[in-house]
Amino acid sequence: MAPISAKHQTANAPVSASGSTGLAQTCGPEKKGTVFMGAIGRHIILVVFLLYSVLPAMWIIAAMTKDNGQIFSTFGLWFSYPFHFLENLADLVTYQDGIFVRWFGNSLIYAGSISFGSTMICALGGYAFSKYDFPAKQFIFNFILGTIMVPSTALVLPLFLMLNKMGLVNNMLGVILPSLVNPFGLYLMKVFWDSSLPNELIEASRLEGASELQIFWRIGLPLMQTGLVTVALLAFVGAWNNFFLPLIVLSEQHLFPITLGLNVWNSLTNAAGGKPIYNLIAVGSMVSVLPLLIAFVVLGKYWRGGLTAGATKG
Repeated sequence: MAPISAKHQTANAPVSASGSTGLAQTCGPEKKGTVFMGAIGRHIILVVFLLYSVLPAMWIIAAMTKDNGQIFSTFGLWFSYPFHFLENLADLVTYQDGIFVRWFGNSLIYAGSISFGSTMICALGGYAFSKYDFPAKQFIFNFILGTIMVPSTALVLPLFLMLNKMGLVNNMLGVILPSLVNPFGLYLMKVFWDSSLPNELIEASRLEGASELQIFWRIGLPLMQTGLVTVALLAFVGAWNNFFLPLIVLSEQHLFPITLGLNVWNSLTNAAGGKPIYNLIAVGSMVSVLPLLIAFVVLGKYWRGGLTAGATKG
């Protein structure tokens, strides 16, 4: 047995040596150094993007606790004493007879109505494109998606002329009606209808005597919670942050949304002889973000489920 063991060990020796050599070549100092430097590079890039995202928010949070003098005389990314947050908040809701409260309410009206109306239109359109066959269906759908690539600046003049002809300039409907058109939301709803409502369930419902409207409202929509919330949230965020359309449609301050109103304050502050109200602009900017934060916290689980529904669909 001894010679066999020796032979066995001798035969295995080159393999072990070769294996050790291969491992050493794979995990040598050069390789480890390259991996280490790559990891450092990735972390540096992530830190840069983190700072780019966090620093503006930190400046706003610090600025809303200062008066105008402290904003420019103290370090911008840290608080100063004494705090003026409550004083700034009180001035915000009373400045110019409380116009900020009116702007905040206008934004809620714009965003709420656009979010609901756009979501329902996209749900109806997505259902039609998903479950019905009609002439030129694919061409019409592709044409609607193609409108996403049209820059909004190219539509300014024809949109303004059309709204002016309809008497919707300086009217809330002039902001709401064009914003109900949401091609990307239509595409999302079609995808959700394709994956969430089987055609077999529709056929079974028709055999049971359900009308097309009953199938849509009573059977389809309850299965579309994640899709509806996803489209509604995207529409709400887009409507709340909308600036360009109100800028060209509205000229009366009592109709402004909060985005346009804060921009007007900033323009007046920077104008010659303007009264500096940077502290009010900072507090107003932070207050304007709160509805978006609340919406994402309350509806975030549905939104995340909607975005991952397609990935987990077997």
